[in-house]
Amino acid sequence: MSDHDIVSPAPESEAELAFEGALRPRSLAEFVGQTRVRGQLQLLLQAASLQNRTPDHILLAGPPGLGKTTLAMIVAHESGRSLRMSSGPAIQHAGDLAALLSSLVPGEVLFIDEIHRMARSAEEMLYLAMEDFRIDIMVGKGAGATSIPLDLAPFTLVGATTRAGLLPNPLRDRFGFTAHLEFYDDAELERVLERAARLLELDVDRGALAEIAGRCRGTPRIANRLLRRVRDYALVHTSGSGDRRGAVGLDAVHAALELYDVDELGLDRLDRAVMKILLERFDGGPVGLNTLAVSVGEEAETIESVVEPFLVRIGLLTRTPRGRVATPAAWRHFGVQRAGQTLFGDDL
Repeated sequence: MSDHDIVSPAPESEAELAFEGALRPRSLAEFVGQTRVRGQLQLLLQAASLQNRTPDHILLAGPPGLGKTTLAMIVAHESGRSLRMSSGPAIQHAGDLAALLSSLVPGEVLFIDEIHRMARSAEEMLYLAMEDFRIDIMVGKGAGATSIPLDLAPFTLVGATTRAGLLPNPLRDRFGFTAHLEFYDDAELERVLERAARLLELDVDRGALAEIAGRCRGTPRIANRLLRRVRDYALVHTSGSGDRRGAVGLDAVHAALELYDVDELGLDRLDRAVMKILLERFDGGPVGLNTLAVSVGEEAETIESVVEPFLVRIGLLTRTPRGRVATPAAWRHFGVQRAGQTLFGDDL
């Protein structure tokens, strides 16, 4: 078999891929949560349709797992356009972007994930492409270099970023609409889980759904992942085969999430490792980010972008000019005794 031969996926893999696709809503009406953003997008797409033009460029900003990629697919689907997908890290030269833009068909939707990670030279080329649907190709080097203008087919750029502050102002200003996605509340996550459970043909008690929703960190991607782990646990630990099993209850949810190190607040292994190091080794802080990262054996960027936002949001950690500090709620949650103090009293 040569390196270029294509191996067809096994039927099980095809079924799993089909399920992954089915989990994604196909329309704004199916999309759960982000009510304000859905209404704004609906208006933008309808106005473009009535005027028979491509929709304005759209920037989707927010933490990972809230539905930015799904919304980009919905924009293409609801506007009746094809979708081209790429990512910022894959566009490291202006030539990469030029090849991508010149291959677009009229009206196509281009989705660039993590757009803030594009190369600076590509960003500067994108300014002209977004505004005038044109790029300038440099031919030759030095004094003999010439610029050749290349007209592009009208397109809609949908950019997604988890760090909108890293986008340069000239690029951010060229988006006709910027959507800021917010974390989900428990009621919205329950609706996400209900839909996923139907697709999994899994009967889950209402109380069990609520328990999973409370441990999802406000993120649909995590909700779907935890539901699948609960499904796996129920499948393995329920006797019988071929018969329809009873509803998955709280006991199964508790056992499955304990097995996968997800506690009642939604903290995982890395979250707890960071907090316990902060509480036990550094007496609650303050401690610098790099010191904290080295202590748990992780990159500082991972701690800052993945762990800290959730710990700050639920009130277990604060950031100060001197470093990271554990809150009184953290001491209570982990049951760790601060040096020279008891676990009781108002001073905790």
